[in-house]
Amino acid sequence: MGPGILKEQRVMCGIAGLIDLRRQNSGEQLRASAEAMADAVTHRGPDASGTWADPAHGVAFGHRRLSIVDLSEAGAQPMKSSCGRMVISYNGEVYNAAELRTKLETAGRTFRGHSDTEVIVEACAEWGLARTLEKLNGMFAFALWDCKEKILTLVRDRIGIKPLYWAAFEGLVIFGSELRALRAHPGWTPQLNRDALASYLRHNCIPAPHTIYRGVQKLMPGRLVSFGPEGKLRQETYWSMEEAAKAGMADRLDISDDEALAALEDLLTDAVSKRMIADVPLGSFLSGGIDSSTITALMQAQSNKPVKTFTIGFDEKGFDESAHAKAVADHLGTDHTELFVSARQALDVIPKLPSMYDEPFADSSQIPTFLLSEMTRKHVTVALSGDGGDELFAGYTRYFQIAKYGGSIAALPRPLRNLGAAAINALPPAIWDGMFAIVPERHRPSLPSDKMKKIAGVLGGEGDSLYHHLISHWPEPDQIVKGAKEPRGLVWDERQLSIVPDPIERMQYLDSQTYLPDDILTKVDRASMAVSLEARVPLLDHRMVEFSWRLPGRFKIRDGKGKWLLRQLLYRHVPPNLIERPKTGFGIPLDSWLRGPLRDWCEDLLDENKLRDQDIFDPGPIRLKWQEHVSGKRNWHYHLWDILMFQAWHADNPL
Repeated sequence: MGPGILKEQRVMCGIAGLIDLRRQNSGEQLRASAEAMADAVTHRGPDASGTWADPAHGVAFGHRRLSIVDLSEAGAQPMKSSCGRMVISYNGEVYNAAELRTKLETAGRTFRGHSDTEVIVEACAEWGLARTLEKLNGMFAFALWDCKEKILTLVRDRIGIKPLYWAAFEGLVIFGSELRALRAHPGWTPQLNRDALASYLRHNCIPAPHTIYRGVQKLMPGRLVSFGPEGKLRQETYWSMEEAAKAGMADRLDISDDEALAALEDLLTDAVSKRMIADVPLGSFLSGGIDSSTITALMQAQSNKPVKTFTIGFDEKGFDESAHAKAVADHLGTDHTELFVSARQALDVIPKLPSMYDEPFADSSQIPTFLLSEMTRKHVTVALSGDGGDELFAGYTRYFQIAKYGGSIAALPRPLRNLGAAAINALPPAIWDGMFAIVPERHRPSLPSDKMKKIAGVLGGEGDSLYHHLISHWPEPDQIVKGAKEPRGLVWDERQLSIVPDPIERMQYLDSQTYLPDDILTKVDRASMAVSLEARVPLLDHRMVEFSWRLPGRFKIRDGKGKWLLRQLLYRHVPPNLIERPKTGFGIPLDSWLRGPLRDWCEDLLDENKLRDQDIFDPGPIRLKWQEHVSGKRNWHYHLWDILMFQAWHADNPL
């Protein structure tokens, strides 16, 4: 922490609460419910707990606290403003709290401690919620009770880094950081949302605002929902990716390469600096890729001692990037820690996943993400990550591949495209992997059989349907889930064609509002919080997001590669030869594990009689894919993992 910076008290937490509009519970009953709901998310805040209730209006808040800076009673939550008007239960980090506090003190506000919680609640009392939200820079989810107006408001940060679930039933509103908090309330009986389950089979996660439970919603990023007297509900958007994109495209930066690079360096350096303030050990996830290497480099440039960096490696060839991470760490001079994970260690994580993610979630990189978080937590309490770089700076391979080949593919006669797709799919994955084995390693794509499968899918589509194909697992999921009608969300809304006309930018735009918060940020939040580790994401500072939309496309994709401007910044710190290689995901050899050490587990969960008795899925297509996968004819591990993760979750949470 640099000189002159106010020492702030920051916490990561779990929140929960309710408002009983029927006024049927005593203060003790309200507190007991809020406490039980908060205790259900103890892992998010193991250091302290608190409750608050207003029996006259049926409101109660619960809170669990993970201390990041000094733990003191002055920062205890739920917290009331000094004037007594506002009460807050808050989860998150506000990185500009010190400067906001100075302004509030000038306005006459008095402070008991140094927490960003206190800054938020005093700001809401002084400026009102709307003006406060305009000023906050951070990741957060909170509940605010206005004692004067008798209004409960739930708020989620702009990008959706921190989660918040809520449900409004007859006379009762319940909310919490995770679904398990809602399940802890005795007044609610969970019911399966089959429509959301169909969406899950397509996307391997449940897109917001839906959840696995009927009547329960995820609060959308940049949104608030309020409940006034007599339960009047109001939803409002205070920041949106749509408005950020429109404003950026209408005001493109007309600057040189050098000017763009200088602007990025200034902004991202500041975003990293703000996220390095902590009185507990702090480090960085380092994969050796562009995003994490850039964040680590900017951390090291601002630190007077080696930054602690962490990576995990696998014995399986094609899945281990630890050597690349170590090379970057050695060049930057970080204090680097590696964990080499055996297949057994990775497999041992699987029984923990249903509880960890709390609703069906099937991005298989959840396994290495948890292992990385678990290892990192043994050394530090806070870790910075590079999430968001692909969406902001066009890093996903599909962006420029679709742009490059989409028109040519669409020009091919449909029968020829279908023939090509059939020919690719006819060869088992092992054959494709064997054929690519003769390609020099530096030019060989990772997981070639998966890449060929994606190419087969691209041959079958055109226009935005190529994008739809690439983001889909089960292409007709409501035919798999009995009684379901898949809700078609933002990615199917044709209005987006006019909002973001450029196809690459449109994919970035859609991913930023769907895949990023629903998959990537959910994966990291649950995995890190499961071990009480706080993960901070500098690239998703909202100023970075707005800046990225002002950048013309040439600063993102150039010479057939994405993240051009981000690469140039990294090259100021790390030689290109340590970075340049084919993009890989944070993957595991799931396909072979399903055929091998996980086969008995799969056979049990995919048992035809069990599937039929549950009466949730049509067993036929599932059993066919399982048989084809086991035989090696096809690689269906993505589709099967979706089913397996639901089945494992359902076993823990029977309905």
